[in-house]
Amino acid sequence: MKRPLPQIPGPIGVFDSGYGGLTILSKIREVLPQYDYIYLGDNARAPYGTRSFEVVYEFTLQAVQKLFEKGCHLVVLACNTASAKALRSIQMNDLPKMDADRRVLGVIRPTVESIGDMTQSRHIGVLATGGTIKSESYPLEIHKLFPDIQVSGMACPMWVSLVEYNEAQDEGADYFIRKYINQLLEKDPLIDALILGCTHYPILLPKIRQYTPEGIQVIAQGEYVAHSLEDYLRRHPEMDAKCTKGGNCEFYTTEAEEKFIESASTFLNQQIDVKRVSLE
Repeated sequence: MKRPLPQIPGPIGVFDSGYGGLTILSKIREVLPQYDYIYLGDNARAPYGTRSFEVVYEFTLQAVQKLFEKGCHLVVLACNTASAKALRSIQMNDLPKMDADRRVLGVIRPTVESIGDMTQSRHIGVLATGGTIKSESYPLEIHKLFPDIQVSGMACPMWVSLVEYNEAQDEGADYFIRKYINQLLEKDPLIDALILGCTHYPILLPKIRQYTPEGIQVIAQGEYVAHSLEDYLRRHPEMDAKCTKGGNCEFYTTEAEEKFIESASTFLNQQIDVKRVSLE
């Protein structure tokens, strides 16, 4: 039998399958430094991008439950695959049973809301994992808000691995980055804005910009997610009151602590302590 969830105010939870969500966390902490945060990376079972809807949902639900148990009333899924494959089910089916007053937010909607003013041609490209592209979450969300925008997606195998294995700046990365950008632009030469639909991809930004033609805007998610969260807390003072404000951040991983600390240095310019947890 599960223990009752703590009801006193607690930190904001940020979850990702691996390290990519640290790019989101960094931007959130820039915009909202006063809050407390818990970051949880399911590094032992990453990547999620190639896994089925059922497995991503199961893993994500376990992570949300863990963050709730640690006192979070609000959890951000800083992972496009989890946002695409699990968010809606958790919001509709699980939250009412777990605690109807808690909230889980994703990264796709805030990104989509920002693009209306960024495209003149009304042709958008999405670079993401195979799982996110296959889910069609971006076209579906974009067409709800902007039915006139044409959306073309391209799965980018290898990009997450380039980041996770600290090869983002290596010459070998150039081939894979150029390849998928070129393939996407061949699908639709009218694209004038590119959404980076994976939280790992901002680490590749220098090379992505190098191989993206001039006049095409590259949209990284962190800034938009951070400002969307700021707006959400302003509009929901009852949730804001449940979020503690001490400027602290704790880190948890399902992998070895040493491995997380070493790889996290790619994403964070600070020394961190991390604890290992099990989600199963």
